[in-house]
Amino acid sequence: MSTKKKVAFYTLGCKLNFSETSTIARSFTEEGFNRVDFSENADIYVINTCSVTENADKRFKTIVKQAQKINPNAFVAAVGCYAQLKPQELADVNGVDLVLGATEKFKITDYLNDLSKNDFGEVHSCEIEEADFYVGSYSIGDRTRAFLKVQDGCDYKCTYCTIPLARGISRSDALENVLKNAKEIAEQNIKEIVLTGVNIGDYGKGEFGNKTHEHTFLDLVTQLDKVEGIERLRISSIEPNLLKNETIDLVSKSRAFVPHFHIPLQSGSNEILKKMKRRYLRELYVDRVSKIKEVMSNACIGVDVIVGFPGETDELFLETYNFLNELDISYLHVFTYSERDNTEASEMAGIVPMNVRNKRSKMLRGLSVKKRRAFYESQLGLTKTVLFESENKEGYIHGFTENYVKVKTPWNPELVNTLHDIELTKIDKDGLVRFEFSEVFSK
Repeated sequence: MSTKKKVAFYTLGCKLNFSETSTIARSFTEEGFNRVDFSENADIYVINTCSVTENADKRFKTIVKQAQKINPNAFVAAVGCYAQLKPQELADVNGVDLVLGATEKFKITDYLNDLSKNDFGEVHSCEIEEADFYVGSYSIGDRTRAFLKVQDGCDYKCTYCTIPLARGISRSDALENVLKNAKEIAEQNIKEIVLTGVNIGDYGKGEFGNKTHEHTFLDLVTQLDKVEGIERLRISSIEPNLLKNETIDLVSKSRAFVPHFHIPLQSGSNEILKKMKRRYLRELYVDRVSKIKEVMSNACIGVDVIVGFPGETDELFLETYNFLNELDISYLHVFTYSERDNTEASEMAGIVPMNVRNKRSKMLRGLSVKKRRAFYESQLGLTKTVLFESENKEGYIHGFTENYVKVKTPWNPELVNTLHDIELTKIDKDGLVRFEFSEVFSK
């Protein structure tokens, strides 16, 4: 292109989406585009969509309107999970010019020969069975931490989930390539890498196109722990049935892996877990939490939970609430169940009224606040290492300890992307640990 065009990106959803957006953005830069913030005037706006919840679906239209308000003549492209599941629905949104599915999104620049606005959105979307190859991704330059994609797709058949329909079968990056990407990230002076994927505990499946595992998740973390230049490695969400004792033990003795686990539970009721077709019962979950705390007493453990699943009576919800209340965990991510097309759960009896779902969600969010506060209080008096992030939020800079305690101190740009040892001494009214810079000394 004779003049440099400007491109902006907006990402909905998970860490995996962020890693893929960053990779897609680099492909634009290589083609001579200038990347700008989504709030700025651009020639092209790319929206990476999510379809885990109904709310993510609705937000898409709002974001398209934002782009059109900034530049009514801009070319708007949609990629990601929602674009794969319901491409025509996105194409019909006023202002959308291009919709790319699961295999096409990484070749987006090939579709941009003509940037004139279309009367109708153009769709290029494969059958999901064709999404059987792997594209490595990592985010860099967007945040203090880098998200490193190691796996994609899922072979599980959870009755509420559309991800297998949106991303295809479970497949993994070659171990050699993961290590190469990790080294590239380390060379950019990024202090922390978060491993991400759809089902990262299934790592090794689909590596080199094989149906079996060439390597295991344990092989992956063992090798990553040896990569020089990375201060921290963090495991994102991992299924409880795939979190093995050997991995927990490795993290407890690791040079770089931090004592923080995010483990989806979804329900504390075995009856509901069976209806969800989860691959474990609550007893296994208790065992995983106990094992982590046995070898890392200060480990942070986050939990995903869904409220309002079909058939969840008041008694079964209280079973979940009481189970979580008694469990030694640190915080919750609470999802209000929303019906998704082409899932088993959407056809199930026992629909929970939306007002009841919302009430249960509020109860669990309240429990999460209580759990996080108790976890933070248990860390007072300890000295932890904080990695500061890059954003100035109302005059404060925030950071996280290795075990995911969020702290803040008055804004100082010199602290960005630096590590400091601090003693955790007091909790702020917002539930954060607050301290003055005089209390901080460089690591």
